[in-house]
Amino acid sequence: MNEAASVSFVSFTVPTRVIVAKFALAALLALIALFMGNRPQVVIGLLAAVALAAYGLRDCVSRERVRADADGVVAVRGYVGRRHLAWSKIERVRVDTRSRLGARTELLELDAGDEIFLFSRFDLGVDPDDAAAALEAVRER
Repeated sequence: MNEAASVSFVSFTVPTRVIVAKFALAALLALIALFMGNRPQVVIGLLAAVALAAYGLRDCVSRERVRADADGVVAVRGYVGRRHLAWSKIERVRVDTRSRLGARTELLELDAGDEIFLFSRFDLGVDPDDAAAALEAVRER
């Protein structure tokens, strides 16, 4: 029997390095803004730093983005909301791949009919293809 087929629970979280990078970049933006002499530039720089820090805080508060077991999937919705989706409500689990301006973007897509949940590798901590395979292994169990 294949190892992936024996998985009964899987969880995907935002990697620590992503959270640290967001806070570090926010601090750097704030420092640069404070050293700018022009008041509008200071305000814009500080607003950008606060926005980036808010994204970092969201990652701390809702670190686990996707959790799946035999009952279904719990996915983060918004900043602190969570939505439980029974497997019967999930129409499709796939990886949406797009290329724009030479950059390739892959997102894990959970299609629940009226709602679609999208997660990047920075949300999951793993490649979206690996996450999709792990979710399907839990679903098949």
